[in-house]
Amino acid sequence: MKFSEVSGYDVPISLLLEADPCEQSIRKYRDDSWCFVYEERGQVVAACLAKLTSQSTAQVFNISVEPDYQKQGIGSELLSFALQQIRTKNVTRIELGTGSFGYQLSYYQQLGFRVDSVVKNHFLTHYQEAIFENGIQHKDMLVLYLDL
Repeated sequence: MKFSEVSGYDVPISLLLEADPCEQSIRKYRDDSWCFVYEERGQVVAACLAKLTSQSTAQVFNISVEPDYQKQGIGSELLSFALQQIRTKNVTRIELGTGSFGYQLSYYQQLGFRVDSVVKNHFLTHYQEAIFENGIQHKDMLVLYLDL
């Protein structure tokens, strides 16, 4: 197993689609992003893409884990690795967007992220297809932050 920083183009779109169902969106933020990965037996099985959004703030746009590797702590370890690497780039605040309910919200809060704001109707206006979790449609996005 190996954590490293690579080009976002070294990560298959199919993996990134595990966390973001919009390929067009992925292609936009993949440019100029830092991409941190977890590899096992030479295969990328988890990825985290983050991008500088201001002089001292970066945003995590995608953190995804192949289905066969989920729920094993790999995503948490990868995010910890990514945060350590991002700190070395003079970033003092990390932000990310997630649904207003579901396991992702509690996952990020367990890692210390806090709610900053709500973006009303984000998933309705930025995604062509509806996104459902546990039979409930995602509509609003929560912006979470973590001070480093």
